[in-house]
Amino acid sequence: MPPRNDTLPEQGRLAGIDFGTVRIGIAMTDPDRMLASPWETYNRRSPALDAQYFARLAKEERIVGWVLGWPIHLDGNDSGKSREVEAFANWLRELTNLPIALQDERFSSAFAREVLGEAGLSRRKTKARIDRVAAQILLAAYLESARPQPRADGQVKYDPGSIDD
Repeated sequence: MPPRNDTLPEQGRLAGIDFGTVRIGIAMTDPDRMLASPWETYNRRSPALDAQYFARLAKEERIVGWVLGWPIHLDGNDSGKSREVEAFANWLRELTNLPIALQDERFSSAFAREVLGEAGLSRRKTKARIDRVAAQILLAAYLESARPQPRADGQVKYDPGSIDD
């Protein structure tokens, strides 16, 4: 099961993270959270430079929360990468003092490869974009799950934790 999952503010810009030990894909929402867009792929350098980068990104882009891809197996159990992502989430939360929501990232990279392949990009261009597009896909999935959901009685209920109501 995932570690601590914070509640994100209802308004403001979110950043999606597709974590990797070498590269980190980043996506952003617009301030109204209508859509998620690929932002960039950050090549990790050192703990100090990574900290500078993420602190500056949070401040300059006025990020109010992070959506971090949670790597799990098809059966829903944690993967070998889960502990690394948990450590990164704790580090990022402490560094930026911003909340973090975890989002199931199953199939995000495979779907990103498919989307980029359909766009007719070369292998080199696909590799350069895959992480940020995967971040966009998981951030868009989070946005969709957090939208108010219509109920059987026609009322709209906002429940970022469930889409089954």
